[in-house]
Amino acid sequence: MTNQQFKKNNIHAPQTKDKSLRIIPLGGLGEVGRNMTLIEYEKKILIIDVGLRMPEEDMPGIDFIIPDTTYIEKRKNDVLGIVFTHGHYDHIGAFPYLIKKIFRNNLKIFASGLTKGIILKRQTDFLDQPKLNIQEVRDGSKIQLGAFKIEFFKQNHSIPDNMGLLIETPIGNILHTSDFKFDNNPVNDSPTNFNKLKQLSERGILLMLSDSTGAEEEGHSLSEKDISENLEEIFKKSNGRIISATFSSLLNRVQQLISLSEKYKRKVCVEGYSMKSNIKLSQSLGYIKAKKETFIKTKNAKDYPDNRVTVLCTGAQGESEAALMRITSKEHRFLRIKGGDTLIFSSSVIPGNERTVQIMKDEILRQGAKVYHYKMMDIHAGGHAKKEELEEMLKIMKPKFFMPNHGQLSMLFAHAEIAKKIGISPKNIIVAENGQVISLSANKVFIEKKRVPSNYVMVDGLGVGDVGEIVLRDRKMLADDGMFVIITVVNKQTGKIINSPDIISRGFVYLRESKNLLAETRKKTLAVIKKTTKTGGATNWTYVKNQLRNEIGRFLFTKTKRRPMVLPVIIEV
Repeated sequence: MTNQQFKKNNIHAPQTKDKSLRIIPLGGLGEVGRNMTLIEYEKKILIIDVGLRMPEEDMPGIDFIIPDTTYIEKRKNDVLGIVFTHGHYDHIGAFPYLIKKIFRNNLKIFASGLTKGIILKRQTDFLDQPKLNIQEVRDGSKIQLGAFKIEFFKQNHSIPDNMGLLIETPIGNILHTSDFKFDNNPVNDSPTNFNKLKQLSERGILLMLSDSTGAEEEGHSLSEKDISENLEEIFKKSNGRIISATFSSLLNRVQQLISLSEKYKRKVCVEGYSMKSNIKLSQSLGYIKAKKETFIKTKNAKDYPDNRVTVLCTGAQGESEAALMRITSKEHRFLRIKGGDTLIFSSSVIPGNERTVQIMKDEILRQGAKVYHYKMMDIHAGGHAKKEELEEMLKIMKPKFFMPNHGQLSMLFAHAEIAKKIGISPKNIIVAENGQVISLSANKVFIEKKRVPSNYVMVDGLGVGDVGEIVLRDRKMLADDGMFVIITVVNKQTGKIINSPDIISRGFVYLRESKNLLAETRKKTLAVIKKTTKTGGATNWTYVKNQLRNEIGRFLFTKTKRRPMVLPVIIEV
């Protein structure tokens, strides 16, 4: 599309060449999850999504990672509103942790029916949350937030009520695809509306932000109809219980499993807090349809033949506290894996979870069950477009500028290559990272030198942001090499050592089998204390402890080639 054609089609052509807006990703670029994007025009801010992501393997104890909202916390009054694309936690999950930091009275929040329901239900699990007024939107809804006019349009994904966004701005139209795939034969959903997409395109797209999660995968994503047919083959062949683990938010798949259970006269048990919560909510909103008598309590499953029972549960990622792991480890109150069971992993494995999931699969097989997963047969379709669909979306929209969105850096670059392939100039493609500020005008897009804070904010239990790099480093050190505590009692007046140092070792060496090492360590400790204390004067015990930490640490490394966390304790009496 030429500049002249673009200006003709664009219903919000810029009045001057100097007008520009800023796009600021706080999460979702260079990672999968933690999606949060700001669009700023004349110092007013629109927020798109407030998501979380799972921790990395080198983050022991961390529950979630959420965006850093430092940039907008002091500018609450500049926030026009928040719009949510859909109800997956990587788009809504950080909301309860961050809303108090960015909340102000009359803050406008918009979400589709199911997304709104999930957000409000989740808010009840958190204390001291502000009262929210979430306005419900649907396919075709239009809202005005300051200079932004936003139209919502339905997109196929793995959860119902997923919305793309057409954002009309004073400098041109921005299209945000949300997570999406093209599915002509979805289950319990309507197919992709290509006519609608073409109508949006005809209005002129200055910039497109597009889901990149599947940009490295060849071909076209599977249809949910294909998945349903393959799942039915498993139901036909299974003579025992079917236990299916998937994401609790993958509601299309949950509906398929419920429908197949009803077709094959199976009762359904639901296990896992989030699975129970989402199914109950989705039933009340009409997104999941099932006969009342289909569901039974898990404790009553034993009253039915095995070939008349289906268990829907969480835990497909090997989460330690999830239902499937408790069943597999024989910690569940009512369920045990047994011969004749069929286990279905109806989700892909999140990168980083492969080893945990494999160990769990092996244990399930060891207990006599049969396991099906997405690498064996097509029983899971991701909700993300692959290369063919991404190319097709670009061809439909014909954006002047393009910015790959949502994905690891390799995914963003792969998506950029697709855009180049269809003829978008490399200078019109922006591959950005979290915290970078993208300046957009009618004729130019570039990354500014200035960055905004976009650090990891880690959630650990009730703590939000109180665990940083130093704490993680200490946790990793403890996990790798253990802890070595040296306790010494000294005379407060003279500085003389009263007892032979006591030693506690956790995760480093077994004390009973390391008597020679402990004896040498005690001698070394006495020598360091004598060398660093003052006779008849005030002793800087902080300095003494630092010297002990350093010298005992070096000594233990020379003896064991391990670096435990050394904690000197000096008690003055």
